[in-house]
Amino acid sequence: MPVQSLAVVFFVFLALGMPIYLALGTTAASLFLASGQPLMAVAQKMLDELNSPLLLAVPFFVMAAAFMQRGGIAQALVNFAAAWLGTVRGGLGVVTVFGCAMFAAICGSSVATALAMGTILVPAMVTRGYPPSFAAGTAAAAGTLGILIPPSLPLILFAVLADESVPRLFLAGIIPGLLQATLFIGWVLLYGRFKNLPPEPAKSLPQFVRVNLTALPALSLPACIAIGIYGGYTTATEASVLAAAIALVVALVFYRGFHWTETLSVMGDSIRSAGTIMIIIATALAFGHWITESGVAAALVRFIVDLGVSSWQFLLFVNVVLLIMGMFLEVASIMLITMPILIPLLKPLGIDPIHFAIMVTINMELALITAPVGLNLFVMASVTKRPLSEVIRGVNPYLALMLLLLAMVTFLPEISLWLPRKVYG
Repeated sequence: MPVQSLAVVFFVFLALGMPIYLALGTTAASLFLASGQPLMAVAQKMLDELNSPLLLAVPFFVMAAAFMQRGGIAQALVNFAAAWLGTVRGGLGVVTVFGCAMFAAICGSSVATALAMGTILVPAMVTRGYPPSFAAGTAAAAGTLGILIPPSLPLILFAVLADESVPRLFLAGIIPGLLQATLFIGWVLLYGRFKNLPPEPAKSLPQFVRVNLTALPALSLPACIAIGIYGGYTTATEASVLAAAIALVVALVFYRGFHWTETLSVMGDSIRSAGTIMIIIATALAFGHWITESGVAAALVRFIVDLGVSSWQFLLFVNVVLLIMGMFLEVASIMLITMPILIPLLKPLGIDPIHFAIMVTINMELALITAPVGLNLFVMASVTKRPLSEVIRGVNPYLALMLLLLAMVTFLPEISLWLPRKVYG
């Protein structure tokens, strides 16, 4: 069967609603059979690709996010942010963005970040008189920081696919992540002043001190992860285990968000979520292996080079393709389908893979808040019990800001490359 026909069959599978792992797995098996290889090679390749210490970081970061969400850590971070930033007009919106940035520095998941912060802050904003669409849109958009500010599950996945350094990728996401948070806070402040949104009452000095002391165990989590990874004391995988262990201890000992007898239940839920991701990764890596070994990737490289496509034209084209795919597929699926094809093109075009990874990650953020399939939109609609259209309306200003950020990162590579070069040379 020609490769073109299999590509059509793959997208037909997706259009019919077939789970992504089945669509990828069926296509990979068909490609191996068409090239004369036994199906056993597909299973063997899946096992070989999953035998990666780096992929172990995925379930442990998911577990850390579950402990934080259920264990009261998220509430401590919100209280800390409110004590420092809540006294301006639209203060709870600012707290939402800042809280999401802090939560993102621990968990690596956008949906978990949006859910944890949105569950606490969106009802509080609505009660204080904020428009529901603004409240939900702010939490949905700020939740995307979960995959840009390190640690980031998509960046770990990119590291596996491109054989790149995880610490470099993580460092590359810090400045774009802070820039995104700054843009969001700027909009919230402007909106808060225009709509005359209420500030939060200032805390007395004893209250302020108490809130900060209470938040110290929660703040220790991102500090431990950063020191471990960037100080060279732990690998990304070891840091993920450390994050999960510290989150569990902090949740049980300091905040007591759940009883120790519920630990296995929380772990089971997180492992179930991580298992779904790992199945998709396994089938996609087998698909990507065939793309590489069959010569399709090399032929595509030659075709692009012969066309004389410049690096900026290629990046613009990739952005358009990823934005369109983001309307219909979720993050892991998009990356696992496209990266095995696109990564071999980077070196011939003189594009730094670290820069490219951050550009792709921002596109994945956009996918999370782009209708009709943006997961963060559905999370916020569920949290607020409001129509999806209302959440989309609240997200639209942030979409515009993220498109601006995407253009800046795409065509000004130093935004993402300066910090890793400064640290690692």
